[in-house]
Amino acid sequence: MRIKKIIGFILAFTVASLALAITPDDLVVYWLGKTPAPAPAVKTIDEGLAFQAKFVAGLEPIVGKPVGYKVGLTSKAVQERFGVHQPLRGVLLEGMLLKNNTVVPAKFAAVPIAEADLLVRVKDAGINAAKTTEEVVKHIDQVIPFIELPDLMLKKGQPLNGATITAINVGARLGVLGDPIAVEPTRDFARAMAEMQVFVSVNDKLVMKVPGKAILGNPLNAAVWLVQDLAKHGQALKAGDLISLGSFGKPLRPQAGQKMWVGYTFGNWGGEVKVSFK
Repeated sequence: MRIKKIIGFILAFTVASLALAITPDDLVVYWLGKTPAPAPAVKTIDEGLAFQAKFVAGLEPIVGKPVGYKVGLTSKAVQERFGVHQPLRGVLLEGMLLKNNTVVPAKFAAVPIAEADLLVRVKDAGINAAKTTEEVVKHIDQVIPFIELPDLMLKKGQPLNGATITAINVGARLGVLGDPIAVEPTRDFARAMAEMQVFVSVNDKLVMKVPGKAILGNPLNAAVWLVQDLAKHGQALKAGDLISLGSFGKPLRPQAGQKMWVGYTFGNWGGEVKVSFK
C-alpha cells in the first residue's frame, strides 16, 4: 500500500510539473512584458529548435517577418561555459533591427545585455554550397557593423544551456545597424576578416579590443557553420538574408546615460556603429 501511495505521489507531481511547463505562447507573453521567464522544458538542441520555431512564429505578427539568422556561442570558452560543442542559431525578425546612432531604453529587455557583433548579407543562394571563408565571400555583398542587444530572458537560477538558449531564440531581441561595407569577393577580403580588429568604447573610453579571429578563427566561419547546420535540418539561406556572426568580447550591461561605440578595421576596410541608452 505504501509503495502505491509513493507511486501515486510521483505521478501526481509529474503531471503537475508538466502542467506548469512554459509553452512557446507563454514565452511570447514574457518577451513582450520584458519579464524574466522560467526555462522551457527542453533537453536537447533539437528540442530547443522545435520550441524556438513556435516561439518565433508567435512573435512574427508583432515583431515582423524573418530577415535572417543569428549565430551564437562562437568562442570555445563560451561553448564550454554552457556545455556545448558547437555554435547555436536563432532567427532575426524585421522589427528587431534599428538604425545607427539610435537611443534605446537601458531596460529594453527582461535581462538586457549589449555586444559588439557583425552582420553579413547574403548575395545569392550559392552560399549554401560554401565550405570555406573564401567561398563564402563570393556569395555575400555587405558586411554590416552591428551592436546586438540580446535578451537572456530567463529567471535567475534557471538553467542556461544549449537547449534552453536555443529555445529562447538565442536571445535575439534588438540590434543596431551601422553603414554597410561593400564586399570584395576575393581571397584578400576573406583573409582580412580574420585579421580584423574590433574596438569597443563606452562613453568615449575604450573598454575592449578584440581580434576578428575570436569568432571561430574568422567571422566568416560562422556563416560556414550556419550553412551546414541549416542543411542538416532541410533549410537553406536565400538572397537578402542577414547573418549575425557572433559577439566580439564580453557582453556589457547597459546603463542609462551610456553611449556605446564599436569600430572595425580590416585591411583597407572599416566601419562603425553607435547606440545610446536612456
